[in-house]
Amino acid sequence: MSNFDLTGQTALVTGSSRGIGKALATALAQAGAKVAVHGRTVETVEKTATEIAEATGAETFAITFDVTSESEVSEGVKKLTDHWGTPDILVNNAGMQKRAKFSEFPLEDWQQLLEVNLTSAFLVSRAVAPGMEERGSGKIINIGSVQSQLARPSITPYSATKGGIVMLTKGLCADLSPLGIQVNAIAPGYFATELTQALVNDEEFSAWVASRTPAGRWGKVEDLGGAVVFLASEASDFITGQTLYVDGGMTSVI
Repeated sequence: MSNFDLTGQTALVTGSSRGIGKALATALAQAGAKVAVHGRTVETVEKTATEIAEATGAETFAITFDVTSESEVSEGVKKLTDHWGTPDILVNNAGMQKRAKFSEFPLEDWQQLLEVNLTSAFLVSRAVAPGMEERGSGKIINIGSVQSQLARPSITPYSATKGGIVMLTKGLCADLSPLGIQVNAIAPGYFATELTQALVNDEEFSAWVASRTPAGRWGKVEDLGGAVVFLASEASDFITGQTLYVDGGMTSVI
């Protein structure tokens, strides 16, 4: 089990002040890592960092920067590097969703989804990679979605960005794995979070999720903990360029 121990490791999880990101940060902290909690508002990020530290006993660091801004990403990563050094683990979790009929989907919403869901992972990875390369090791974990492989009406741009995450992961694998850096992705299925609560409360939609998912239920954010710890640990040192679907079997059946 020592292969899964993250004691002495540092991690940056973008978009980790709530929901799936918070669960990922908590799981890494439980495995022994020091975790940088990231978000958009100082108060929320500091509150989450304190909660994780109190729940796990791990050291945490609250940090805020705009993941779509090249300059803010550079400044934020430098701030973290000055504090802990280059993180051993980067989890690109920041993301958003917008829904609309495709023929009426606003261009500005398409561009915002691209920036938040895909460009951010490129920018933060690019900012962290040189330090990982210099050290000769690192773990980058991108968060995709079941929509990385499957599409539904009204979320075409979202699906495109999450499909892009899979190919970004493979591209980073080609560039960075020879340098000792493993790059993988986690693609969650339908998870019950604050952001999906309206869908969870929709009886018809929840019934569809249960019927479409072999496991027969919505995912719980805790279901992602094992996957992120595995991909962040020595146990996955010969795994790179892969996407792990944590979806209750949804992508395996028709």
